[in-house]
Amino acid sequence: QLQIVESGGGLVQPGGSLTLSCSATGFTLDYYAIGWFRQAPGKEREEREGVSCISSTDGRAYYADSVKGRFTISRDKAKNMVYLQMNNLKPEDTAVYYCTADGGIRTPQRMCVERLSDYWGRGTQVTVSS
Repeated sequence: QLQIVESGGGLVQPGGSLTLSCSATGFTLDYYAIGWFRQAPGKEREEREGVSCISSTDGRAYYADSVKGRFTISRDKAKNMVYLQMNNLKPEDTAVYYCTADGGIRTPQRMCVERLSDYWGRGTQVTVSS
């Protein structure tokens, strides 16, 4: 059974950091483009924002303007994991964060902007509040 699981969410103060982890069972993440999406409170599923996506081929990454310079996406092939390092968190980063996998051949920007993914995890809550 193919499954994606996110972990690492929690409550953090503004300016703090969190690292989200994405793991998979039943398939190898390295063969897929991976994305991190978020759904803010009060937003519909269709309004999920592509935060960061990374290519399956050349390691290119895309970041939404809202997180550029603060978030970093990375892979650990040996562990079959993908991470999202989030620094200088702001209250507007509060959301449920989803890890996704996309088997198509497309740019990470397109994956994020058009929300293209074959598999979605169930999400992990990130709350930024003092």
